[in-house]
Amino acid sequence: MQYRKFGNTGVQISALGFGCMRLKEIEQPDGTFVVDQEHTNEMLARAYELGVNYFDTALYYCHQNSEIAVGKAIKPFRDKVYLSTKCPMEPVKSREDYRKTLETSLAKLDTDYVDFYHFWAINQKVFDEKIIGLGLLEEAKKLKEEGKIRHISFSFHDTPEALKHIIDNAPEMESMLVQYNLLDRANEEMIQYAASKGLGVVIMGPVGGGRLAAPTELVQKLGGGNQNTYELALRFVLGNPGVCCALSGMQSVEMVEKNAAVASLENPMTEKEWREVGESLENLKKFSELYCTGCGYCQPCPKGIVIPKIFQAYTYHNVYGLHELAKKTYEGYLTNEKNPGVAPDACINCGYCEKKCPQHLKVRELLKKVDGVLRSL
Repeated sequence: MQYRKFGNTGVQISALGFGCMRLKEIEQPDGTFVVDQEHTNEMLARAYELGVNYFDTALYYCHQNSEIAVGKAIKPFRDKVYLSTKCPMEPVKSREDYRKTLETSLAKLDTDYVDFYHFWAINQKVFDEKIIGLGLLEEAKKLKEEGKIRHISFSFHDTPEALKHIIDNAPEMESMLVQYNLLDRANEEMIQYAASKGLGVVIMGPVGGGRLAAPTELVQKLGGGNQNTYELALRFVLGNPGVCCALSGMQSVEMVEKNAAVASLENPMTEKEWREVGESLENLKKFSELYCTGCGYCQPCPKGIVIPKIFQAYTYHNVYGLHELAKKTYEGYLTNEKNPGVAPDACINCGYCEKKCPQHLKVRELLKKVDGVLRSL
């Protein structure tokens, strides 16, 4: 296992971290779920044996049972690893709520302290109104002084501009957890920026939430030789010089061993190789018949068609060769229970989208074509 300097925290973190969101669960006769503790113990112990020293969980993972299962699994080596968990921001209305939430996690984890405690899944609004507005950073510093938190962290879901705002206005933050992978490079520049400011950077979704775990045509398209797609994806993330650790939600001992093998490479990807893969990804898109950058300038559509989402699904199929993902993405858009997407056949041919598109795409024509292709997959 390779270890990396984790920002200015003083920690040497393993290149591979264990994300404990997808632990194996067993449904009970009454419809409730419990984590398969024996399986969890086996996986986490094997990860530790292979050098993984960062284990990440959260209060709500696995029907709110992940923290309990992780606490039990790492008990034999608790003082030799770094434990990360998260505070959901929705129920926090005061500094006291923040403290109480931490106490709940400590009890479930059966530990006296958390190494990295995250403000969970924040955006700029939550940061400004809650974290700053309620003085939660001051409370976090107090808890740090009391020894209940070793390091103050945050996980993030918003724009790169919002990420910069948080980094610039919260010097107390010591590490961050953000999404980044071959299919989603939106945070790439901010990863470098965070690293330059001394933050430790952990990546969630390095294989696209499992989307890049299956064999695909993408490796061949990128000239990646005989390696598996997941291997190229993990190597790409670890090849980013600003990344300290890639979290993987591993579900078997075999996957632990495969990922650990990649994270044990002295140099998973040289900076030159990393840049070449990035350029190849961009070229694949640029030279495709439909180069949608996802900028959203075509929105809002008067009929509510989410054009970038539809074109993204087509890009998975046409550019990356991720045909099953393309199909699932489009079906998910059309059949979302809470907010079903509007299909292209609702287009009224107003041309608003085409007037706004920086790529000068024939959006109306392409929507019809894309709809036909994606429905036939």
